[in-house]
Formats: sequence, structure tokens, C-alpha cells
Amino acid sequence: MGLIVSLIIGAIAGWLAGQIVKGHGQGVVMNIVVGIIGALLASWLFPALGWRMGSAAEGGASVLGSIVFSTIGAVILLLIVRLFTRR
Repeated sequence: MGLIVSLIIGAIAGWLAGQIVKGHGQGVVMNIVVGIIGALLASWLFPALGWRMGSAAEGGASVLGSIVFSTIGAVILLLIVRLFTRR
């Protein structure tokens, strides 16, 4: 069940990031990949900056919070990709 939820959150986060960073909508599979990589990026970057989402037991890790953090991470990822793919 957790894998399905992760895929759905990844798809939503990837789609939202594609909408925010125009020109990077690449279909459902790539949205999932971008969203999951964005979530991994956010889970590494945000604690290093002192931003914590908290655990589910503490009431901090909601699905909405996961989508927001994953989307922010995916936007950062797409902006980095854009820097290297510009002509």
C-alpha cells in the first residue's frame, strides 16, 4: 500500500512541478520519476537546511505535506535540469 501511495504522491508532485516550471510536462511516467526524485532531493536537502516535516506520529508527515515537499524538490530538480539543457 505504501508503494502505491508513494507513486501517487510522486505523480502529483511531478505534475505540479511541471506546471510550475513551464516546458517540462513529459507524461505520467516521467511525472512520477521527477516527483520521486524530487522527494528524495527534498528529504536530503531540507533537513540539511534545518527544515523538518516531522514524523506521522508527531502529526507532521501528512499526505499534503509530502506532496508539498516533493513538489518543491521536483521544482528544484527541474530548474537544475533546465540549467544544463539550455542552449
